[in-house]
Amino acid sequence: MDNTPKEYINPKEELRKVRRKSAKMLMYLGIISITMLFAGFTSAYVVRMQKGNWLVFELPPTTYLSTAIIILSSMTYFFAQRAIRLNKHKFSAGMIFITFLLGLGFTWSQFTVWKELTEQGIFFLGKYANVSGSFFYIIALMHLLHLFGGLIALFYTGLKAWKKKYSASDFLGISLTGIYWHFLTLLWVYLFLFLYNFR
Repeated sequence: MDNTPKEYINPKEELRKVRRKSAKMLMYLGIISITMLFAGFTSAYVVRMQKGNWLVFELPPTTYLSTAIIILSSMTYFFAQRAIRLNKHKFSAGMIFITFLLGLGFTWSQFTVWKELTEQGIFFLGKYANVSGSFFYIIALMHLLHLFGGLIALFYTGLKAWKKKYSASDFLGISLTGIYWHFLTLLWVYLFLFLYNFR
């Protein structure tokens, strides 16, 4: 008879691992679908640009500010993720809320960009609209709509972090929100470089 003690398996820990894997898989599937959506937009942009009747215009100055803000927001969220691994709950929550505020700042800057575009005579629709400007509005608006979901996730995750619902051994919510937010940052940087180079 084999009396060798078997390794104890904690059912709660196993369930947590399964939840983590399935949640991350769903998140990555969502990211892939969003990536495909914007790949379609940018491909259509290039195809339409080659057909002519394309108005070339300068990106508004606030577009550069938007890019800086969202990159900074990813940095603050990185510190939040690092802090929770050290069980620094308040610091982690603080960094998440700072990220949330930067997200609001990015949203404000986008509306400012659209205002600056209209001042340049670049409109989304109407008699004086051009397809190049319409593409810019659509791409920026679609990114902003996805960012709203990220802002909701940030606020909810920040509240849970403040209430110490996460720990160094269980921070799935912070991890998932981080994956999505960092993706939105990379997506915007790609869109910014794309729009800067293809005008």
